[in-house]
Amino acid sequence: MGQIVYYDPFPTIEKCSSNGRENQTVIADMDGTLLRDRSLFPYFALLAFEAGGVLRLLFLLLLSPIAGLLYCFVSEAAGIRVLIFATVVGMRVTEVESVARAVLPKFYATDIHPETWRVFSAFGRRCVITRKPRIMAEPFLKEYLGVDNVIGTEICMWRDRATGLVSRPGVLVEDNKADALRKAFGEKMPEIGLGSMETDYPFMKLCQEAYVVSQKNVKPLNRHRLPKPIVFHDSRLVQQPTPLTALFIVLWIPFGFILACLRIAAGSLLPMPWVRNAFWALGVRVIVKGTPPPPAQQSANQSGFLSPIKTVRLTRDRSKDAVMIKELLREGDLVICPEGTTCREPFLLRFSSLFAELTDQIVPVAMENHMTMFHGTTATGWKGMDPFYFFMNPSPIYEVTYLNKLPAKLTCTGGKSSHEVANYIQRIIASTLSYECTTLTRTDKYRALAGNDGAVASKPKVAKRKIMGC
Repeated sequence: MGQIVYYDPFPTIEKCSSNGRENQTVIADMDGTLLRDRSLFPYFALLAFEAGGVLRLLFLLLLSPIAGLLYCFVSEAAGIRVLIFATVVGMRVTEVESVARAVLPKFYATDIHPETWRVFSAFGRRCVITRKPRIMAEPFLKEYLGVDNVIGTEICMWRDRATGLVSRPGVLVEDNKADALRKAFGEKMPEIGLGSMETDYPFMKLCQEAYVVSQKNVKPLNRHRLPKPIVFHDSRLVQQPTPLTALFIVLWIPFGFILACLRIAAGSLLPMPWVRNAFWALGVRVIVKGTPPPPAQQSANQSGFLSPIKTVRLTRDRSKDAVMIKELLREGDLVICPEGTTCREPFLLRFSSLFAELTDQIVPVAMENHMTMFHGTTATGWKGMDPFYFFMNPSPIYEVTYLNKLPAKLTCTGGKSSHEVANYIQRIIASTLSYECTTLTRTDKYRALAGNDGAVASKPKVAKRKIMGC
């Protein structure tokens, strides 16, 4: 008997040349083509949790089985409609835009298909078509991949909120993709079309050439090969939430919040000699490396080292802060966070040089957090929850590394400028942590994530000391 052999109508992307494409246009499907994974759930879960909280994530989880059944027995579009409704119904448009700008890019960037990027990046004009709501994909694609045009599913809005419904022509799958492509390009179609599934074939057939991207297991593209590195992101979640991970997060949060309260109480109420043992018993690890400097001797008129102890809040007025720091150094040891903020990725922001102008007794200290479930910092969320999220991790780790005291010849007293001192310390701390140095600042971070410069409105002065937030 003869054997039936099925042939794919398009060649694989490995056969597509990337040479001489500078004046041509490419259009690629996003899910399963530009990204390795076709699953939409992780990105909807991120949006649900970051913009709507744990109850919204629970709502999405409850409706996900219905979406799965519709996907299998009715249509792909019907299943996606349910996911969209569960995720965004009632959300402010600004909240969706904020998550798309500050949260999703980091997770997209970890899943880029290397072979697709080899071809896609060679074209002078790059376009993407996606089943996802366009509002969720466009910020990453345009800012980090240099995409010129994004064609995606459109969500219905009422006033400034999402209704959870989808605008015409509906979810962009199969023929809807082809119709959207015709509307966007008219008679002059892109030279190359890239897809990965039969549902992509209708739009691929409209292109002059088309290639299929294999969904076999391949390693993601090294993020250093992207046109622009992702330095800042603002997700509370450390890992991309699969359905199982999302379920675990929902179940863990009530228990984790109680655990966080116990840990915070132990750190603030117990005598200091007991705190480390209490933390160890509660699953918190504080790792100290190197040798801390001896405490300052006020009787000997010795000013303090820069080391991790309590300080007051900086005003970010250079002259006022200089006076404040001089006063505090007369009292004893003082910590300065020269970045002025935190950065989750392995980068160090530019160091302020003010500290180098005020003392030559400098001990660099490298500090790093290790978290498995939640990030303990935020630029766009409620910062009052930062310590709770950090301590809600099953086993958070805080690692402190004391480096050698800076020799006098490398300080301003030794003839170095304050900027040279600050840059040198940035380099040695970055080397200790295996991080990269940048010239980015706190203002750059808040503009990228929150759309403002991060300035806090001044409050009336109070006599009580405050801890300087980093």
